[in-house]
Amino acid sequence: MSDDLRDTFFLECFELLEVLESGLLDLSNGDAEDPDDTIAAIFRAVHSVKGGAGAFALDGLVRLAHKFETVLDAIRERRLQLSPDVMKVCHSSSDALSDRVKAEQSGEPVDEARETELIAALSALLGAEEEEDEDASLGGFTPLAIDLPGGDGEQDAGPIALQIDDPEPEPEAAGFKIEWAPNAAFFSRGGEVTRIIRALATLGDVETSCNGEDVPPLDAVTPDAPILRWVIEVATDVADEEIREIFEFAMDDGEVRIGPIETAAAAPQDADAEGQGSPGVEPAPSAGTAPIESPPQTAAATPPAAREMPMEREVAKESQQKKSPPSTPKQTIRVDLDRVEQLINLVGELVINQAMLAQRLDGVDMPHDQAIIDGLDEFRLLTRDIQESVMAIRAQPVKPLFQRMARIVREAAQATGKEVRLSTSGEWTEVDKTIVERLSDPLTHMIRNAVDHGLENGEERIAAGKPSEGVVTLAAAHRSGRIVIEVGDDGGGINRKKVLGVAIQKGIVPADANLSDAEIDSLLFAPGFSTATEVSDLSGRGVGMDVVKKAIQALGGRTSISSRPGFGTTFSISLPLTLAVLDGIVVNIAEQTAVLPLSNIVETLRSETLEVKSVGSDSKVVLVRGVSVPVIDIGVELGFREPLTTLEDKVFVIVENHEGDTHAMVVDQIIDQRQVVIKGLEANYGETKGVSAATILGDGRIALILDVDVLVEDSRNLNTPLAMAMTG
Repeated sequence: MSDDLRDTFFLECFELLEVLESGLLDLSNGDAEDPDDTIAAIFRAVHSVKGGAGAFALDGLVRLAHKFETVLDAIRERRLQLSPDVMKVCHSSSDALSDRVKAEQSGEPVDEARETELIAALSALLGAEEEEDEDASLGGFTPLAIDLPGGDGEQDAGPIALQIDDPEPEPEAAGFKIEWAPNAAFFSRGGEVTRIIRALATLGDVETSCNGEDVPPLDAVTPDAPILRWVIEVATDVADEEIREIFEFAMDDGEVRIGPIETAAAAPQDADAEGQGSPGVEPAPSAGTAPIESPPQTAAATPPAAREMPMEREVAKESQQKKSPPSTPKQTIRVDLDRVEQLINLVGELVINQAMLAQRLDGVDMPHDQAIIDGLDEFRLLTRDIQESVMAIRAQPVKPLFQRMARIVREAAQATGKEVRLSTSGEWTEVDKTIVERLSDPLTHMIRNAVDHGLENGEERIAAGKPSEGVVTLAAAHRSGRIVIEVGDDGGGINRKKVLGVAIQKGIVPADANLSDAEIDSLLFAPGFSTATEVSDLSGRGVGMDVVKKAIQALGGRTSISSRPGFGTTFSISLPLTLAVLDGIVVNIAEQTAVLPLSNIVETLRSETLEVKSVGSDSKVVLVRGVSVPVIDIGVELGFREPLTTLEDKVFVIVENHEGDTHAMVVDQIIDQRQVVIKGLEANYGETKGVSAATILGDGRIALILDVDVLVEDSRNLNTPLAMAMTG
């Protein structure tokens, strides 16, 4: 098959795996509103992966999915209880299925030994239950012989018989009669009638006939208008749900009716009220098996045979309405991410050009025309609406990322021998897709750190009056125009005495350092710092939290720690909602233009309205409504100028960092408030302390976007032992 079809298959696989992982987590945490529906959704996801894998001859993936599917079917039919041990095997199967899909996509080798052990574990869950024949359940069947009439222009009114011969026929059993008229859409999607028949053959003896009375002469056949109608009888004792699952992807591409053989045989074969009946294809629906209808089609798009085939539309419609209320699913399309990125870049350029146009017209020495001014305002608002709409396309919930972290928790718990449960909240919080993708590695480090270092072992927890099972929490929320993600644990908290001792031993801080609790906690982010006494799969190599901090800073974010001895530790990550645009105020500092993010700004004040006081030799505070606020001269911090002797005629921008502390930043002038397009500096210039990015202003000048939190931290800790140690 083509590479495009293969890519689409893997894309759909990953979507199905997300459904699988989400359902298993809901069952494990007791969050499933309807466990039966959740189990059914999980079963369908695995069944769909198996079916697609069979089409691409991915036998290893089919075998693993089939065994997993068999266990899920036993759970669904209540032949197997959903115990913690069963859930553990199901989670492992989900992980292995995900690994197998990734390996098949990339062509990397597969851990066959692991899969063999897992398949044995799945088989063990079934116990003495009789298993299906492996070859038959994987799609093997006797080839079909088809004799199509009309080859020489003659038309045969009789049916076309397709008989599956069984060398040792089983005794006649009850079964189902399926009446099926696939339309053109079924075949355009790559559907094949023989694949459906093969799948039915795995359930029992199959006898298939094709009504060919409407087959025209060969020279009149049009390939895009199917005209064959199929009647399939399956002798089996399985539930009708298994028959319907086989037709799951054909329901919307034609007309399908499923009923017991006895009911179908006894049904009258009269034409319907409109006189559009077809001989031999009109049994009345049974009380227990309602017909399944596809959405109505236009006469032009529906083949003649499908239009004439009576399917008791009103009965089916009433039956479906009784089962579930009608709902309109959201229509979605798949778009290449590169195209979205290109569109976002173009919208960014549009924002810049709009600002340039407005600024150039302001500089023209001519009477202002109100119509032009109104038009520019409308253009500005329209540009902003377009930009926000385009950015919403790239926004996605963090739920898939949180689901991946559940596997990290399970693997870390297994490696450390601890009982650990992951608790999540705020999974539907949306953020830029680029940020979500780049958060995976930092969160992985933090989750492993929480399990390995944060949580005590079972004996220690019980001795401390805690449950033996530790809890790792993962939460997301929007705050002040940013997204905040917290990773916490209910362990013993940070052993600050031990952390300080290790830092002194490794030479990170001097032996006589007198650090506060917050400064000791910050040592966890120092390069090469680790409290592990031996190297393991999870820790001990001195690489971890410093990498996390750098990765977060590269995203324009910041990290903080809060810890209570005996109660646990929480790491907070604060990130911008997008890496494309931000709202800010444009300021002038020592004849340099810069942008301060609006999300950090509390208010702006003129210096002549405030009282400034000196503290120590080179620090100042400003009194704002009786509260002393530390002053930060940005021009000095960035090296634009020497310290000022007076702050007269300056503007104070009162800012707030992620910890809630307020500071007063000194600027020469506030130029404007506007939305700016973010242009990264790391790729072309490198990391600059205190500067998060740059932007292009309306007059073509480049302005630096300042990182308020870094500037505040550097100013606050400039003379502390930790700051001097970290800067060498």
